Amino acid sequence: MPNLNWVEDVTDSGLEPFRSVRDRDLAGRANLFMVEGEVALRVLVRHGRFPLSALLLSERRVKTLTSLLADLPDQTPVYVVPHHAIEEIVGFKMHRGVLGCGQRILGPSLDATLADLSAHVQRVVLTEAVSNTDNMGAIFRNVAAFGGGAVLLDQQSCDPLYRKAIRVSSGQTLALPFCRGGTVLELVESVRRVGFQVAALTPCEAATPIKEWKNPPDRVALLVGAEGPGLSDAALASVDHRLAIPMATSVDSLNVATSVAVAMHQLQP
Repeated sequence: MPNLNWVEDVTDSGLEPFRSVRDRDLAGRANLFMVEGEVALRVLVRHGRFPLSALLLSERRVKTLTSLLADLPDQTPVYVVPHHAIEEIVGFKMHRGVLGCGQRILGPSLDATLADLSAHVQRVVLTEAVSNTDNMGAIFRNVAAFGGGAVLLDQQSCDPLYRKAIRVSSGQTLALPFCRGGTVLELVESVRRVGFQVAALTPCEAATPIKEWKNPPDRVALLVGAEGPGLSDAALASVDHRLAIPMATSVDSLNVATSVAVAMHQLQP
């Protein structure tokens, strides 16, 4: 278990990674990312995919996190500050009183990510230009909830290790395999090479209602686009199937993360 560094001086140099978090979220954090809240932090520690480089705690949270602290490497810096000082350090109101600083590692390539998937993985999700961090986090949470094996993002999609995406995902962006990069057409071709058929979720009239899709293939990659523009014409032209989620006539579309949840549930093997 690490030693706890009880800090009274908010200018202490050890607190530098946690300072003015919102401003740094906008500017990028090079090889670091922030994990906010106990739920996401426990996922980070349990899965061990990304190292925890430092931890900031409100003094009120130390007793509640004893079991988690016991699981950390002894050399992990843990800073404990008065509860009232948290806001001054991070730059916003953080009622959870828990903020971890994670270390990015160079992830596997798209082909390597797919090669590492178990042969039992039958559902993955592809994203085209999904740039909203709330939606990205919710997509990961929904994919994990319904047994999906990975999320594959094109370069236009946002970083799933953005602080808000991690929080909304309940830490699933730290657990579920993902790869970000390339074009959506490259994603489509890559998943095809390992036996997936690609099904686009789209409200277009020519799409098959998802409940009427008979005998879907063993391996399905669901492709979704950003709210508003949806999928590009090139992306739609590249897929094997087009699926729609029937809705009341007064509603023209669903939130993209909600669509993923409905489709993943409907297409569970």
